[in-house]
Amino acid sequence: MPIRHNKSLLLVDDEPLWLRALSRTLQRSGGFADIIECQDSRQVLGILAERPVSLILLDLTMPHLPGDELLPLLVEQYPEIPVIVNTALNQVETAVQCMQLGAFDFLVKTSEEGPLLAGIHRALRFLELQGENRALQQQVLNEELRNPEAFSRIHTQNCRMLALFRYLEAVAPSGQPVLITGESGAGKELLARAVHLLSRKAEPWVPVNVAGLDDNVFSDTLFGHVRGAFTGADQHRPGMIEQAAGGTLFLDEIGDLSPLSQVKLLRLLQEGEYLPLGSDKPKRCRARIVVATNQDLELLQKQGRFRKDLYYRLRGHHAQVPALRQRRDDLPLLLEYFLAEAAEELGKKRPTPPPELLALLGSYHFPGNVRELRAMVYDAVSLHESGKLSMAAFKKAMGESSGGTELSGEDETAASVTCSFPPRLPSIEDAVSQLVDEAMRRAQGNQGIAAGMLGISRQALSKRLKKNSTSS
Repeated sequence: MPIRHNKSLLLVDDEPLWLRALSRTLQRSGGFADIIECQDSRQVLGILAERPVSLILLDLTMPHLPGDELLPLLVEQYPEIPVIVNTALNQVETAVQCMQLGAFDFLVKTSEEGPLLAGIHRALRFLELQGENRALQQQVLNEELRNPEAFSRIHTQNCRMLALFRYLEAVAPSGQPVLITGESGAGKELLARAVHLLSRKAEPWVPVNVAGLDDNVFSDTLFGHVRGAFTGADQHRPGMIEQAAGGTLFLDEIGDLSPLSQVKLLRLLQEGEYLPLGSDKPKRCRARIVVATNQDLELLQKQGRFRKDLYYRLRGHHAQVPALRQRRDDLPLLLEYFLAEAAEELGKKRPTPPPELLALLGSYHFPGNVRELRAMVYDAVSLHESGKLSMAAFKKAMGESSGGTELSGEDETAASVTCSFPPRLPSIEDAVSQLVDEAMRRAQGNQGIAAGMLGISRQALSKRLKKNSTSS
């Protein structure tokens, strides 16, 4: 007896006798109970829109909508469903064309059951492996960190950052390049350092900022040179790759590489070898390569400013670091840490921040991200004398960053109360509800920051949110 399958198969063929015989064969010998027969290829997309299908068997020579025209539509709209072309055309060119269009397999119609059933089982196994891979990825995202100490320099409680930690912990041992992208000041180098600690802690960590390096300097910096390679090269100098040895070579600002330097880096990644300047003896690269950029490499690639093959080589593993404004729930944690750090470094007693400070920080967009917040805190602590920490330094920094000027006390008060109203004024109750909703939106759901914006306690805000929820 064949194993029973709960997978649904869609058979598309304009020959009713063949369709019926094929359906019976799959039921009897394949163990498939859920089989959909379709004689009109124009109905296929409608069927797929109405019910789930695991696999499609598709004929090519059909009226109205031939299989070679339907195939690319299926691949585009339902890429998760494998399509096996099952046709009487036994031509290599046709098979190659179908595979290029995205078919999972190409089978010639025959009375033998074996090849057809084997092809179907291969496709279903492929689906199972995909499902296992997704389940494994989900498990990686949900499990606890095994090496939290590698991320000890990154202070966060944000779920996106913690998921990123788990991802990097999972891919760190692979040895493939890691591409870290994100805005300036978001913490890309700290994450690169974490990858190093997770995979090659005992080996050297060698960071190189490649921004502004012309091709000659880039080559000499990475590959080094032998004595006599050029005028002034009076002794051998090992490059950064050799210095990194079996450790990690971190290339920052990779989006600024010149086209010629991109070619050399691509060769290094493809062949694992490099030539020091002036040498004809290649050396092996044993270092793990991690790169970072604040630029959009996909956009640069489309503009012809970054090589497509290098881009796909580099993004063997890709980590996108969220901006600080996307992780505002980290503001209280980061503020506490930077206050303590600045006070210790400046030899001062840790100041007490005013309750309004978190509300102010929560309303700011932080173009410089965590680095900007740290600079703000250090500046404020350096000016601090005693008592509560003054907000003046923060307001000044925010005003300069936005290109505005600092407001006087009266102007600031006037600006804060100026707003527009619709012709029909809302009731006080409705206005309060709208104000609370707006504060929660600006605080990205963080009740502590929203409460600071409103000048009320978190408990009071929580009661108000419950009341809003009940009334709605």
